[in-house]
Amino acid sequence: MTRTMVIGAGAAGLATAALLAREGHDVHVLERGDDIGGRAGSLEREGFRFDTGPSWYLMPTVYEHFFRLLGTSAGEQLRLRRLDPAYTVFREPEPGLPREPPFVVPLGADRVQAAFELREPGAGRRLAEHLDSAGRASEMAERSFLYNPYTRLSSLLQPEVLRSLPRIAGLLTQSLARFVARRFDDPLLRQVLGYPAVFLATSPDSAPAIYHLMSALDLGDGVHYPEGGFWEVMNRLAALAREQGARIETGADVERILVTGRGRGRCARGVVWRDREGRRHQERADVVVSAADLHHTETRLLGPGERSYPERWWRRRTSGPGAVLVLLGVRGRLPELPHHSLFFARDWGRNFEAIFGRRPHVPDPASIYVCKPSESDDTVAPAGQENLFVLVPVPADPAIGHGGADGAGSRVVEEVADRVIAQIADWAGIPDLAERIVLRHTIGPADFARDLHSWRGGMLGPAHILSQSAMFRAQNASRRVRGLYYAGATTAPGVGVPMCLISAELVLKRIRGDHSPGPIAPRPAAR
Repeated sequence: MTRTMVIGAGAAGLATAALLAREGHDVHVLERGDDIGGRAGSLEREGFRFDTGPSWYLMPTVYEHFFRLLGTSAGEQLRLRRLDPAYTVFREPEPGLPREPPFVVPLGADRVQAAFELREPGAGRRLAEHLDSAGRASEMAERSFLYNPYTRLSSLLQPEVLRSLPRIAGLLTQSLARFVARRFDDPLLRQVLGYPAVFLATSPDSAPAIYHLMSALDLGDGVHYPEGGFWEVMNRLAALAREQGARIETGADVERILVTGRGRGRCARGVVWRDREGRRHQERADVVVSAADLHHTETRLLGPGERSYPERWWRRRTSGPGAVLVLLGVRGRLPELPHHSLFFARDWGRNFEAIFGRRPHVPDPASIYVCKPSESDDTVAPAGQENLFVLVPVPADPAIGHGGADGAGSRVVEEVADRVIAQIADWAGIPDLAERIVLRHTIGPADFARDLHSWRGGMLGPAHILSQSAMFRAQNASRRVRGLYYAGATTAPGVGVPMCLISAELVLKRIRGDHSPGPIAPRPAAR
């Protein structure tokens, strides 16, 4: 039996553990934190439970496929609810003018097209064309690119890909912002179609237009909510890993990956780790999979000659944004806010320039995301109260500071929290919001760096610009050390929980020697 160590019990680590244990590996997962989840963590205080990471359940086919690989289904593991509306958009008010009514993105492509048409004549038809293109791009991505380990050139020479080369080239050589602007005039509609770039850890001006495929997910397929939030998704991944025989140990801090041999003969042979009592352990293994932040893995857990991605490689890379998270418990109901809300600043370019430009700083006003899971789930807040998760994209910079409970975070982080609370109150028409807050907890870039070893304190990972996408992204196997593999948002195929599930499958492919570009076929059900 192959002995396998997995570093990290976030989505990628748990998914990798489950797949490899089902494959027959003896899997031991080591998680530095006190609980599982990683970036998809959870915080509980005074009857409120907050997801501290992902909250958009997109790409349901990826989840379904992953669960099928483990002999189950999304329907058996999760209770999913399709949200209607999918989300609502609030725009920064014009000075001296009445507040603009929010733009509601309903469930269903036909209804979304009608909403677009009301804002801009002809936009409904153009959106239908946009979604058709996005759907085709999404399907091709799943068949040919997302699950591709890029270990054989032939995997890219498929007839479908070759026939589509002119179209693919056009989508790769222009930005998402330009692609959208050529089809839509209304600034808000451009923002709706460009905002998915933030899910890709970049800006609409930097994301290749191929990523318009994201619109097929939220505007076409709709947005789901797993009851219990993403914390429940993590619990189900952990349960499935354990059912397959994996052991998961928390409070286990990996200090070093053991490597034997020299040159091309280097092999991963286990890890050195400390338990929560501080005792040091040296554990041997045939395979090591790091689902920790790749920068930390490469520059802290490996020696200089063992690194495929040394510090000089990272100096040429572009980080995604950092984040200030503001978690609020609010007395009474907030009918003004649906489950998901986006708050867009009018000066879109200035907002992204503040985050990604040459002189990065915290934008003011910021374009922010607000989730109110208590709209759909009565387990996340006490009766009669609301749970708000506010995400403020900021530069990836730990110097911005750390968060804390009830105003105890760093000065800049708490000032950001004060501003966005006032912003939500003003733009959404909730004048007494600040007075009704009964619980407040903030998380800053320094927390991401400390708790998750996140490169530059980023909330997601390297940005999905062209030079950091697909085969150009850090891949899932070490080039210097045999038996060492990588999974998670900082490796291929990219950021987000669905991508983490795919990264686990890519590790499985690498170990199997499977060079195929598409998803692995699930095993037939036992009779």
